[in-house]
Amino acid sequence: MSGWRGAGLPVALIAALMVLGPMRASAQWWSRAPADFEDCAEAAEKSPSKEAKTAALAECNAKFAGRRKPGGGYTYYDFMQDRSFDIAGPNPTAEEQKLIDEQYTIYLENQRRSTIAAAFAAKQQQQLQSTLKNDAPPKVPLPQVRPKQQAPAAEVRPRNGECAKTTFSCEWPRLSEGLNDLKKLFITSPPSKQKKS
Repeated sequence: MSGWRGAGLPVALIAALMVLGPMRASAQWWSRAPADFEDCAEAAEKSPSKEAKTAALAECNAKFAGRRKPGGGYTYYDFMQDRSFDIAGPNPTAEEQKLIDEQYTIYLENQRRSTIAAAFAAKQQQQLQSTLKNDAPPKVPLPQVRPKQQAPAAEVRPRNGECAKTTFSCEWPRLSEGLNDLKKLFITSPPSKQKKS
């Protein structure tokens, strides 16, 4: 009988652990679980070390997707769309998640269209530049510089008053006289000073 008593002790110990194990796991009912991210983050701030605080905040992020709004309710930020959605609780419901996913599909379609439109516009711009480059008139060669010639001797104005009208020496005196006449028309004598009474 003493052999049976020695074998029964480990069996009893295993049975006791099996009964007490689930009780210990469900013993968290007396501690208040955080209701949302903000409650969870507040509890994480009380962590004793920086590493424990970081780990606790990461757990809060994983547990709660929504953030509390100042006026009440929650908001969910979808970084893929760079957009926020109003939600009823700290995590989106199945219906809210469905709406977010539908909006993401629309967002992706709009992004695809924008990319296609931008590529099309760039291609048109490239074709336009190519067309303008091909349609440009041929470049006109610049005139070559003539070798320097000796200046002609000064033209002498004939004394008889007859000279070719296209020569500068004949035209300059007439032009000068015309300018002098214009000066006389526009220049008036300075106004006389009146005496003060």
